[in-house]
Amino acid sequence: MRHLIDPLDFSQQEIASLLDLADRICADPAAYQDVAAHKKLATLFYEPSTRTRLSFEAAMLNLGGHVLGFPSENVSSASKGESVADTIRVVSCYADIVAMRHPKEGAPLRASRYSRIPVINAGDGGHQHPTQTMTDLMTIRRRKGRLNDLTIGLCGDLKFGRTVHSLIKTMARCENIRFVLISPEELRVPDYIITDVLEANHIPYKETRSLEESMPELDILYMTRVQKERFFNEEDYVRLKNSYILTKEKMALAKPDMAVLHPLPRVNEITLEVDDDPRAAYFEQVQNAVYVRMALIMTLLGLKDPKAEKEGN
Repeated sequence: MRHLIDPLDFSQQEIASLLDLADRICADPAAYQDVAAHKKLATLFYEPSTRTRLSFEAAMLNLGGHVLGFPSENVSSASKGESVADTIRVVSCYADIVAMRHPKEGAPLRASRYSRIPVINAGDGGHQHPTQTMTDLMTIRRRKGRLNDLTIGLCGDLKFGRTVHSLIKTMARCENIRFVLISPEELRVPDYIITDVLEANHIPYKETRSLEESMPELDILYMTRVQKERFFNEEDYVRLKNSYILTKEKMALAKPDMAVLHPLPRVNEITLEVDDDPRAAYFEQVQNAVYVRMALIMTLLGLKDPKAEKEGN
């Protein structure tokens, strides 16, 4: 039995196979509508979520399966003091697979050690968000036709942004990748990412405070919001929340085929006028997330791919 806790739990070849499956689902969703019939997904969300929770539920329903779970800690037995270990033991009796979001780093990993069914990390604190990373990879590959030979700009909250950390770890395994890390000093990428991922793998990178100066060199711009929920001091949040705002004027500095990604939700870091720019790919990410999570559920449950079987015949 396999879990997905960290984006590196899957090899590069396995990620490529998963993205290929997601592409086949995207091309013909109807072919997969009964693949997970009679299977149940439990969504255990101890932290608020719109896109991730709904896309997991949509993915399972699109596969013909069923969904159960809870949308916040307050409506679960965690409010009574039940441990993650006990919760997962109980849910293992009800469901075939689990997607868990938790504010504490490492909670999904702990759950996986007590679970009798596959556990998917749907975001743990400021640590990792592997399924968002796979969604990002699908979007980048469909936009650029490759995952190698790219200059990727990451802008905003690079300290607490779990999507940023997961994307760097995964893209660092691709060939000829360069990162431009754009943030205020207080929200720069954690030292362990710099040391253990970028420098350890000899990945070229630069840290900068200027979005405008970076725009012309980027193939991908990954915007993030400054996350109020990660701050202990509201004054710091207010001071930093408007550090970077992507506008039509700044987009004019970019390559004609640059793609703008954002894990959402946005606050004001991308103005509405940018939505009409053909380089804006963040709402494509929302749709791609459903296909990726359908592919992941199929993979972890060992479900047969009807399209692959037909092609094999």
